[in-house]
Parts: sequence; C-alpha cells; structure tokens
Amino acid sequence: MEAVAVVIVLALLEYVVFAMLVGRARGKYGVKAPAVSGHEMFDRYFRVHQNTLELLVAAIPAMWLYGTYVSTTWAAVLGLVYIVGRVAYLVGYVADPAKREIGFALSVMPVIVLLLGALWGAGRALL
Repeated sequence: MEAVAVVIVLALLEYVVFAMLVGRARGKYGVKAPAVSGHEMFDRYFRVHQNTLELLVAAIPAMWLYGTYVSTTWAAVLGLVYIVGRVAYLVGYVADPAKREIGFALSVMPVIVLLLGALWGAGRALL
C-alpha cells in the first residue's frame, strides 16, 4: 500500500498547489476575500480548485479501497492518471473552459474504475 499512499499524498499536494494558484489569482485579479467570484480568470482558477475538491472526496477512498481489495499497483497507476488528468483539466479550463473535457475525462474515468473495482473487490471478499 506504500505506492498508493504516495499517490494519495501527491494528489493532496496537487490540491494544495491549486489552492495556492487560487490565492495568486485572487491577488492578481483583485478579488478580495471573502468573494468567490469577480474577474473571469480568477473564477476559472477557483472553479478548477473546487471541482478538484469535489472529485478528490471520491478519489482518495476509491484508491485506498481498490488498493486494499484489488491491486495496489493498479490503484497507484489509476491514481497517477487522475493526477495527470487534473493538471490537464487546470490547463484546459484556465485557457478556455470549453477545453476542459480531456482533463475531466482523464480524472473522472480512473475514479469510476477505482470505485467499481473497489466495490467488486470488497463484495468478493465479503462472499
């Protein structure tokens, strides 16, 4: 499970970096706290960060459960695909929100595979 733990930490670090990008955008575009919208570019960074949080809530337990019940190697690999997908999502969304699809797919699909695999693996262990 060490590889899975490393990937989970990398995913959390990615989330922290995205938070720092939001903070930088807040200053650059003059969006004073506690406002969560204002300049369009700030809004893009903010949405990427929020969407990453929304998906991270499923990604972390899915990786852990998949690693426990199915395969630690594949849990780590799928987790890395998720991380790369989030970077692609950030780059696409900040450039043009219409260009976020590839990054979205690369981050959602591994989470779905991890969740379904974890359900299958835990169900198999239960029986």
